[in-house]
Amino acid sequence: MIRQAVGAIVKVKAKYLLVHKVKINTKEGKKNISGLWDFIKGGVKEKDQSLQEAILRELKEETGTNLFEVEKEYSRKIEFDFPRDVAEEIGYRSQLTTMFLVSFYGELSDICPQDDEIDNFGLFTKEEVLNMVSHSETKKYFIDTCEKGKYTSRE
Repeated sequence: MIRQAVGAIVKVKAKYLLVHKVKINTKEGKKNISGLWDFIKGGVKEKDQSLQEAILRELKEETGTNLFEVEKEYSRKIEFDFPRDVAEEIGYRSQLTTMFLVSFYGELSDICPQDDEIDNFGLFTKEEVLNMVSHSETKKYFIDTCEKGKYTSRE
């Protein structure tokens, strides 16, 4: 089974918002992990009426605020297969993530993670993002899209 997911590259002036994830969802509930920095991402739920609604819900869950504006849905997706042990734990063999370019219009003090999967967040330069993001597929996606100048937002 393929997990449908959404992700947001949140641009704040010349920096990008990353969250530090410390838990993942499994078939048995949430499981602690050692922690990794990533863009805001999450699974699409049956109640989501659209992919844009799904990413706005994820943004609210992971940051505690709705001061975001979706600027663009990218046609290219992030696709990968889970390692066998992870696939058995979560019940999906692969994931297909639709990515969005999103602007944040609040102050950093407006952000307060509401999801216990997140323990920290921060704004980082392109170079810092490349050093911090753990998933190789996400890093490649960011490089490919960023190099082509597709990460521009209203500033």
